[in-house]
Amino acid sequence: MKQFFKILFGIAVISSFLVAGDVEEIKKQIMDNNEYFRKNKRGADEYSKLGALEFWSSGGLMQKVESNVRPELYDYANLDVKYIEVIVLVPNKAAVAMYYSEGSLKPKNSAAVGHYLTRVTRAYIKEDGQWKVRASHWSPIQGGSGTSQTSTE
Repeated sequence: MKQFFKILFGIAVISSFLVAGDVEEIKKQIMDNNEYFRKNKRGADEYSKLGALEFWSSGGLMQKVESNVRPELYDYANLDVKYIEVIVLVPNKAAVAMYYSEGSLKPKNSAAVGHYLTRVTRAYIKEDGQWKVRASHWSPIQGGSGTSQTSTE
């Protein structure tokens, strides 16, 4: 019985290290991708090869986004991400991140958004050693606005 508890304790310790590593990897990726977005005025290559389902902060219906359709271009992009929380569902395989995105942006061929302020929920899966987005939900916060985009075209 003592041996069983030692093994169980060992598994718990190893699992907590795996989860902590996933949390830090995803937080870093979110921050790095946001910095890439600010500098390049386009999103990073962060979508699953299977694509993603998304609800955009502009409202409307669910969007099916193919991995090769994104990223769209922006005239300017000045967003910050805040208060990132990550829930690991399956260590090294699946996780959900929730955070806030705030700032201003202007998608090419769309109206500028001066006070973009949204809640973000994103589901991630691990593909070829990288965390990739499989689903997203962006919803505006009272007092702020969502994006002006309504389609991928």
